[in-house]
Amino acid sequence: MNQLKTVLLLGTLTGLLIVIGGALGGENGMIIAFAIAVAMNFFSYWFSDKIVLGIYRAKELSESDAPRLFLIIRKLTTKAGLPMPRVYLIPNKTPNAFATGRNPEHSAIAVTEGLLDMLNDEEIEGVLGHELSHVRHRDILISSISATIAGAIILLARMAMFAGMFGGLNDRDRNNNIFVMLFFAILAPVAASIIQLAISRSREFYADEGSAGLTGNPNGLISALKKLEYANHRIPMNTNPSTAHMFIVAPFLGKGIASLFSTHPPIEARIDRLEKMMYNR
Repeated sequence: MNQLKTVLLLGTLTGLLIVIGGALGGENGMIIAFAIAVAMNFFSYWFSDKIVLGIYRAKELSESDAPRLFLIIRKLTTKAGLPMPRVYLIPNKTPNAFATGRNPEHSAIAVTEGLLDMLNDEEIEGVLGHELSHVRHRDILISSISATIAGAIILLARMAMFAGMFGGLNDRDRNNNIFVMLFFAILAPVAASIIQLAISRSREFYADEGSAGLTGNPNGLISALKKLEYANHRIPMNTNPSTAHMFIVAPFLGKGIASLFSTHPPIEARIDRLEKMMYNR
């Protein structure tokens, strides 16, 4: 279900690019914006692991540094048929974790000191199952694709606004299209961002399901999510907003209308789905 939702959302985002590209920049403008977005996001995709691990001063661990952690990861990767990722420790007392890397062969998992201190083995297994599911589902690639399309739409909107401000339109175009262009230029980036964030939320649900299947124990992740939500409210982690979508628990939380601009679904919704999986087994 979440796979289908992701496909539909990516299709909607692509359709939005075509419609808005034609309205704001024409074919040439759309090609230029898309090419710039591809270049920017290709760099981020290829070097994502080095960038984000550097931001959080993560230190690579050897098996002798954390035998308990490596034992759990090796058990899960063997079951999932994945290569062993590099393992990192983030010097932060807030419990959290993320996976990064452009593909399973170049993947890395990072956990905070707080996560290892606060969670038991069953809960850590649930968290690591979630992160390995992101690796297995190639979610870094999917998020890069959605970011590229959304980025092209936002660039088109900015190009249109600059064209309007600095006389890029002739008088006839200005008279006929100014309101249409303003409408698209203002609303297009918002719509693109909402769809991109909806894709991120659908991948979180899918990774939760993957963890439950991989560990055979949804309760481990349920318990972990409850602890993580409580701890992240009590001791919020100082994070870079551009990396918020990578963590298992969002550092920035929103409810109601604000949830449309959240990278993660509400914890209550994630737990509810996992509990239904338990009852339906």
